[in-house]
Parts: sequence; structure tokens; C-alpha cells
Amino acid sequence: MKILDEFKKFAIKGNMIDMAVGIIIGAAFGKIVSSLVNDIIMPPIGLLLGGVNFADLKVVMKAATETVPAVTWNYGSFVQTAIDFLIIAFVVFMLIKAINSMKKKEEEAPAAPPAPTKDQVLLTEIRDLLKK
Repeated sequence: MKILDEFKKFAIKGNMIDMAVGIIIGAAFGKIVSSLVNDIIMPPIGLLLGGVNFADLKVVMKAATETVPAVTWNYGSFVQTAIDFLIIAFVVFMLIKAINSMKKKEEEAPAAPPAPTKDQVLLTEIRDLLKK
């Protein structure tokens, strides 16, 4: 029963909910990046390379027959996936860099000076009286 109690505490803390939200957002972000790469970035690159569609790049290792489909090595899909990964990694890097920059600004912000002690207040009053 102790493990079940620990799991309840873990779930109630919000860790599971935070993790689930992160996974859902990550999956949606992955779809956006895939669309960006497939629909926006790769067509111009393919056009520059003479109309090459990366998804169609493959090597036929065994030709298809009437009953068996062709065995292919789809290296174009790998190139596409590698570009997806690089874009995601770069965006995450920039996001973390921005977050760290904001944290540094908060840390660098000068703290309010401490309130003067009773002795300092008394000495200030004495100084002001002596000036008069």
C-alpha cells in the first residue's frame, strides 16, 4: 500500500499533469514542425536541387513482383526526419536561451537597499540637527 500512497502523492502534486501537458504540447509542436519542413522548407530546397522530392528518394534493393512489393531503402525520409530534428532542436535551444536570459535579468536586477537600522536613523537625525 505504501507504493500506492506514494503514487497518489506524486499524481496530486501535479507532476503527472505537467508531464502530460508537456507531452501533448510536444506532440502538437512536432506536427507543426513537420508541416513547416514538409510544406514550406523542403519544396524550395527540392526545386533548387532540380525538382527533387526528398520523400521520394530511395534505392530499390529488390524489384517488386506481382505478389511481393518492392524492397526499398528510403533514405529521403531519413533526410526529411533529420531536418525536422534539427529545426526542433534549434527552436528548443532558442527557447531555453530566452528563458535563461530572462532569469539572468531577474537575478541582475538590483535589490532594494535594506532599511536603515535604528542606530543609522538616530545618527542621521543627529547629523541633521548638527547641520542646523
